[in-house]
Amino acid sequence: MFLVSHVFLDRLRGFGDAEAVVFNGLSHSYAELLVEVDVWRHHFAANGVRPGRVVVLAGPSSPYTCAGLLALVDLGAIVVPLTDLPPAKRAEFHEVAEVEVVVTVDGHGNRRFEHTGRRAGHELYRSLREAGRPGLVLFSSGTSGRSKAAVLDFARVLARYGPPTRPQRILSFLNLDHIGGINTLLHTLSQGGAVVTVDSRTPDGVLAAVAEHRVEVLPTTPTFLNMVLISGALDRHATDSLRLVTYGTEPMPPLTLQRLVAVLPGVRFKQTYGLSELGILPTRSRSDGELWVKLGGAGFEHKIVDNVLWIRSDMAMLGYLNAPAPFDEDGFFNTQDVVETDGEYVRILGRRSEIINVGGEKVYPAEVENVLLEIPNVAEATVSGRRSPVTGMVVMATLRLVEPEDGRAVSRRVRAHCRRRLEAFKIPALVEVSAADQHSDRFKKIRGAA
Repeated sequence: MFLVSHVFLDRLRGFGDAEAVVFNGLSHSYAELLVEVDVWRHHFAANGVRPGRVVVLAGPSSPYTCAGLLALVDLGAIVVPLTDLPPAKRAEFHEVAEVEVVVTVDGHGNRRFEHTGRRAGHELYRSLREAGRPGLVLFSSGTSGRSKAAVLDFARVLARYGPPTRPQRILSFLNLDHIGGINTLLHTLSQGGAVVTVDSRTPDGVLAAVAEHRVEVLPTTPTFLNMVLISGALDRHATDSLRLVTYGTEPMPPLTLQRLVAVLPGVRFKQTYGLSELGILPTRSRSDGELWVKLGGAGFEHKIVDNVLWIRSDMAMLGYLNAPAPFDEDGFFNTQDVVETDGEYVRILGRRSEIINVGGEKVYPAEVENVLLEIPNVAEATVSGRRSPVTGMVVMATLRLVEPEDGRAVSRRVRAHCRRRLEAFKIPALVEVSAADQHSDRFKKIRGAA
């Protein structure tokens, strides 16, 4: 057995009959969750799943999937949590991760085991096996290019969660294939709180769960919070239980944050920062209505080189399975996030790869998007770069409207407003109106350059 997971599981035993997971409206206690961990142990033994094996765990965010994750860590396996994927993407992930066993569990706890016949021999896996450590493989969203597979030492991940201080009811917004979903689960359980899962990640679905199950903490993304404002769902559901909303994964439009603070005056807003490769950093927002944040704490350090954020983390990944790892000689990871500083605080402007170079001038998409959201009838805005024979790139804006409107009239209004608020090279040269989703299944804005 692996001592680190024993320590974590022993802590959970101390919470007894307290509520641990709410799934499909039904409550499951810590005692029931740990019984399910034992059930998984028997299934793994019966199906030849041994320590060091690379195992896909696929299923909804149910108590069965959560217990399966804990049992795999306790076994010392290397876990690859996945959601329902298109067949081609699933096959790609299985190949990259050298998956040896696929375990699928449904919402009723029914399990299916499949041995792929592969033998995983990557050097990162060998290092985990030789050290007798459980592992975790997380794939990037892959919105541009092929998804990268980060390998983490799961013992280091669990070591981040200290003794209980304050149990809370936290909604599980991101799935277990995302570092945010893993963090929500482990943090909540380590504190003796309750993880509230949702079937429907729509504004009404999430806020209905907040109201019904008295959720206190909602971790989510700026894109989803903007959808909440647009939808009017705040008028249809009680939010008096909410104490804290955390947001991360992408820059928050300042206007969206200001609107949220105004409509939810009793709620604290906190910007978070994390990467699959590094974990979730402790943060402190300067104030609810600002995007300046102080990064770091025990186990994390950061530095800024040429306006780019570099981070060193005690739980940093061992490396990628399918790409070089961008660590420097001192162990700092290049996040590719461009920032500005104000004393101890930083403000994240966006990924370097998303910056639009217009005739040598830099355009940060988030800055333009915030101006576009000021325009009446604009519900959502996504800014990206498009190639130009004259300036190299030009700015393109894709807009989703509240009410239908003639595209040419929208373009004229956009350019007139932007001329008053932006320098000439930042004004969108191309304006497109679209009803299509502008975000991934992780509710992160999708930008592409062409």
